[in-house]
Amino acid sequence: MSIPSSSGPTDPAATTPAHETTPIPAAPAVPGTDVVRAVVKEVPDKVSTDGLETKFDERWTAERTFAFDRTRTRDEIYSIDTPPPTASGSLHVGHVFSYTHTDIVARYKRMRGLEVFYPMGWDDNGLPTERRVQNYYGVRVDLSLPYDPDFTPPFEGTDKNVKAADQVPVSRRNFVELCERLTAEDEKQFEELWRRLGISVDWAQTYQTIGDSSRATAQRAFVRNLRRGEAYQAEAPGLWDVTFQTAVAQAELEARDYPGHFHKVAFHRADGEPVYIETTRPELIPAVVALIAHPDDERYQHLFGTTVTSPLFGVEVPVLAHHLAEPDKGAGIAMCCTFGDLTDVQWWRELQLPTRSIINRDGRITREVPEWLAGGPGVELFEAEVAGKTTFSARKAIVEALTASGDMPTEPVPTQRKANFFEKGDKPLEIVTSRQWYIRNGGRDEALREELLGRGKELDFHPDFMRVRYENWVNGLNGDWLVSRQRFFGVAIPLWYPVGADGEVDYDNPIVPDEASLPVDPTSQAPAGYTEDQRGQAGGFVGDADVMDTWATSSLTPQIVSGWERDPDLFERVYPMDLRPQGQDIIRTWLFSTVVRSHLENKVLPWKNATISGWILDPDRKKMSKSKGNVVTPMDLLVEHGSDAVRYWAASARLGTDAAFEVGQMKIGRRLAIKVLNASKFALSFGGGAGSEIALDPAAVTVALDRSMLAGLAGVVEQATAALETYDHTRALELTETFFWTFCDDYLELVKDRAYGAGADAAEVSADTASARTALAIALDTMLRLLAPYLPFATEEVWSWWREGSVHRAPWPVAEPLRAAGGDADPADLAAAGHALAALRKVKSEAKASMRTPILAAELAVPAASLAAVETAVEDVKAAGRVTGTLGLVAAADGQGDPAVQGGMVVTSSELGEAPPRNKG
Repeated sequence: MSIPSSSGPTDPAATTPAHETTPIPAAPAVPGTDVVRAVVKEVPDKVSTDGLETKFDERWTAERTFAFDRTRTRDEIYSIDTPPPTASGSLHVGHVFSYTHTDIVARYKRMRGLEVFYPMGWDDNGLPTERRVQNYYGVRVDLSLPYDPDFTPPFEGTDKNVKAADQVPVSRRNFVELCERLTAEDEKQFEELWRRLGISVDWAQTYQTIGDSSRATAQRAFVRNLRRGEAYQAEAPGLWDVTFQTAVAQAELEARDYPGHFHKVAFHRADGEPVYIETTRPELIPAVVALIAHPDDERYQHLFGTTVTSPLFGVEVPVLAHHLAEPDKGAGIAMCCTFGDLTDVQWWRELQLPTRSIINRDGRITREVPEWLAGGPGVELFEAEVAGKTTFSARKAIVEALTASGDMPTEPVPTQRKANFFEKGDKPLEIVTSRQWYIRNGGRDEALREELLGRGKELDFHPDFMRVRYENWVNGLNGDWLVSRQRFFGVAIPLWYPVGADGEVDYDNPIVPDEASLPVDPTSQAPAGYTEDQRGQAGGFVGDADVMDTWATSSLTPQIVSGWERDPDLFERVYPMDLRPQGQDIIRTWLFSTVVRSHLENKVLPWKNATISGWILDPDRKKMSKSKGNVVTPMDLLVEHGSDAVRYWAASARLGTDAAFEVGQMKIGRRLAIKVLNASKFALSFGGGAGSEIALDPAAVTVALDRSMLAGLAGVVEQATAALETYDHTRALELTETFFWTFCDDYLELVKDRAYGAGADAAEVSADTASARTALAIALDTMLRLLAPYLPFATEEVWSWWREGSVHRAPWPVAEPLRAAGGDADPADLAAAGHALAALRKVKSEAKASMRTPILAAELAVPAASLAAVETAVEDVKAAGRVTGTLGLVAAADGQGDPAVQGGMVVTSSELGEAPPRNKG
């Protein structure tokens, strides 16, 4: 056991006189409390942080240090919904940053006596993986091709972006196999990095979002959403990425500035008078369905209820009023096309306008003349210059025609417009009509929206100000969650559709699998009651070819890791979970969607707490991200600086706060880790080396200075614990680190002579020497545990020199036994003694003398408030300052000494002796 962590000795005597005159009587031990006895095993001659990561990763694995004990009850368990990193490419330093924050929590809770359920997953399906596979192997999917079991990709790891024209077409199944092959390799590298960083997950608790259990969970949840009416399909206009050929959800949007031009274009009234609109998308004039102005705009009151005809194509459209029209933007009247942007969709829906779509899924204009243009004046123009063209080429042709006809009387005016992009895409999104699957999320259901806002109020956000991002997102939803994707490597929509005798597919009556059969792949498996040869045939079936949005699987990570419907015993022990750690940018996606799924399925929050990390900023204060190309490879940092040093840098940033990437901070962390090793070696050297026994008996601490140190440490333990309980890991580190350096710079220096006493081999040890040695051991034992979540390797190394087991399974220190050992000692007494020593050393520095130079005599002026403390510790101060003669202490006069320097203490007179010669060799 370690120093008693839940009970300790009774309070010592109230008085704390100078240790040379009246030792304080030892306090009796609390009945039933054993004194901790440790045996020093072997302290290395030369300490180093090098190689500790490999050494202890192997030991932790062999000894199953972080293995989850599932026999513990729910109130004894702390469960973490660990973010599954996207397994496509490499991790970056931002991952190291945020995952370190989580690991600090896990290690702390484990030391607090809780059994920590800390799994690790890999988010391996989705578009990022597909893009990486396309470039890595130089392939692309062609749904018309059959599976080739002997296929060999043209590349095996290219760093270049392979153009689509140069990619070899493969079957969907071949492509999926390549995705599975590459993600497996990426995941090995990810695990290697996490192990080196010291992430204390249970490596027996891992999963893949594309694995069988994850697919079964995602499909089961979808099937239940469908049966309860929470999932539905609709043929509706939606955002579409023409590059990746897939629908895009609201949560995946990114508004970016996009260069364009305003074009002043004339529509024509029946009397021939023009009505000018200004548009950035003249290529959509063939799709116009109305002109719309604000109902209060006096300029257009007389036009409401009339019609105008479109330029070039002569299509008659109404002039209507709607409150979303902007009088101060452009001409104040806009053309509504189906569809140019999301406002068009809203106008189309609320004003019940016709649908006249001309943009196909490939981003090109339809190749056939639309029926509403047939017979009109612009048919020849459409056929020759518009049909089948990209929107860019069509725009150019329309602008030239408008100029020639006189319908565009002025030159286009350059502008920057906001356009919606898929967050992973390079071209503005289009709006096309397609059949898609949705899950209700409150976007169109006020009652559900209020329920989800209520869930947000139940959740404890750390920091709390992140809650507003959740609330703003929920309040700003304008539609349900689009979950279907027209991609290949993902969890299949688990449905088939019957084909009627007439060959028409009946999408309104899907064939739903039995839950026991999940997971299923409708593209390669036939539904129950059918055979494969009925696929696509009259009277047979077709499988849904779409996959789910990657968030539709990731939103179920609490259910996946807890064994929902698969392992009821585990589910009962860990769900709802205690913690969701994540980045601020995915509150709208991962956090919200997980709340939605848990609310719909389990009627509870999926976790009690959400910790939100900030971003890592590059030297230009820009967010680090793969897309920006400004990321740093973390493995190189871990090798160069050491994992403890990198963890220290990460821990120095508070939750929710953006942090700069600072190598300098890592160097400070490395210095701290090395100091832990050196100071610990020094503290353990007084008792006789290997084989010597150390009794961590608080009753043996009898000297006032030692008690002052332990009293100060008690306060640190109390405050650091309170900070960690509120997920303020940075505050806890600051408190611990500050005390540690004071311990090294002041306390160790002050007591080393007394701790050495008559020598390590002395037959008897004085009470004063025993007091120092015991206080050193208790402080070291406590500080190692306080620092263990931050510097897991250095602290484990020291622990292995003199303690059994792992420091990471040792109990977290508590303040009561330390405070009892300190009695009524004032923590400020140690600081006062430290200031006195610093004042004596300043004399030598100013004289440019060695610190080993003796002081034959000196007088020290001490502020009245500190005088008693320095008098009590005067013998330790003299020994540390090499004062061989008298050290007079006098009360400092008013204004004497700078309080900011040596606590206001000043050496008023001194006499230095000769420095002893240095030992050679």
